[in-house]
Amino acid sequence: MALVYMGDMLNHAYRNQYAVGGFDLVNLEFLDAILQAGERCRSPLILSLAESHFEYFDFEIAMAATERAARRASIPVAIHLDHGSSLESAIRAINLGCSGVMVDASEEPFEENIARTHEVVQMAHGCGVPVEGELGYVAGVEGEDAEKHPGEVRYTSPGEAREYADRTGVDCLAVSVGTVHGRMRSQPNLDFDRLAKINEALQLPLVIHGGTGLSDESFRRLITNGVAKINYYTALNDAAGARIRANAENDPKGGYTSMVKGVRSAMAEEVKRCMELWGSAGKADAVLAEGRPWRPVEHTIIYNVSGVDDRQVEAMMARGREVLAKIPGVRRVFTGWAVNDNTQYRFCWLVQFAHENVIETYRNDPEHVAFANEYFRPIAGDRISVDYVGIGYDITEVGRARGQYG
Repeated sequence: MALVYMGDMLNHAYRNQYAVGGFDLVNLEFLDAILQAGERCRSPLILSLAESHFEYFDFEIAMAATERAARRASIPVAIHLDHGSSLESAIRAINLGCSGVMVDASEEPFEENIARTHEVVQMAHGCGVPVEGELGYVAGVEGEDAEKHPGEVRYTSPGEAREYADRTGVDCLAVSVGTVHGRMRSQPNLDFDRLAKINEALQLPLVIHGGTGLSDESFRRLITNGVAKINYYTALNDAAGARIRANAENDPKGGYTSMVKGVRSAMAEEVKRCMELWGSAGKADAVLAEGRPWRPVEHTIIYNVSGVDDRQVEAMMARGREVLAKIPGVRRVFTGWAVNDNTQYRFCWLVQFAHENVIETYRNDPEHVAFANEYFRPIAGDRISVDYVGIGYDITEVGRARGQYG
């Protein structure tokens, strides 16, 4: 298992002055290319799924593939929701397996941005999940991201950044110092003095959105001034597009597989270039040694019932699955009964939590308390409840942990 706590990953990068790539993916070619480069470079990385890209994939299905691939990797990986638009988006992302979330209220007035971000932070920290906020606005210029991020660039104020961080409790902050989403028309004039003041005021990992097209020297100066995470998508998208166009030119009658031949390699080369430039290459083992593993907790209840028949038990279970699955940090709800009727405990709940923090927040959640008091506890007085943290995984994951993407 290579999933690690994203906060530990970013704090390690911040302390040691390098940056981790938050590479946005939109399909399996992107996913495989990013992990392939990470394994070759022995680099920590963040697999990022942007809400603004959900039109290209089914988020639930993409998350299942992303998490499975991350657990098979031998390098430290985090899975992040990029540009989440709401509290509901963040809850869904965490329940599907994201170990980091971004709430993007940067277009809102300052007070509204703080209020919306703080709400997400309170929920996410209750699930053990770090939160990225954004202050200032990084607009789009050219390419598809220009449509997804319209408007004018608004620079981040160092004074407001300090107040924002104090009042929201974010773990890292995306700042606006002159970069743009999408393709740049020319080299931007980055405000490094502003960035230095923000870094001095916050002493938190900073994030840059719109990394495509920056010079090598610009990246180095950004990292020197506190940037520990760089979001990256357009250059990967362009590398894939260039390869597809070349394939089409070479084989105009080719089918889909002919068109995408070499796409993974083209994107992996660009990811590798970034990892080497940003200083994350070779840092995997250090992050694994210091970073806490991101592993689920199985909340297990075995029980017997009294005063009800099997039909009523089944109705209670159905109600519980519906209610409990919506609680932040609850990843899966399994209900069942024993194959053999003569076992000591006939029925069970298996509720998977995203993180150990969820044990407490789940116990006190009003929806859980109401369901337990009204439907479950009155009929299940004979019960045992234990929380187990995951330390072992199936043989397929263990057997493929190393060398899968080499």
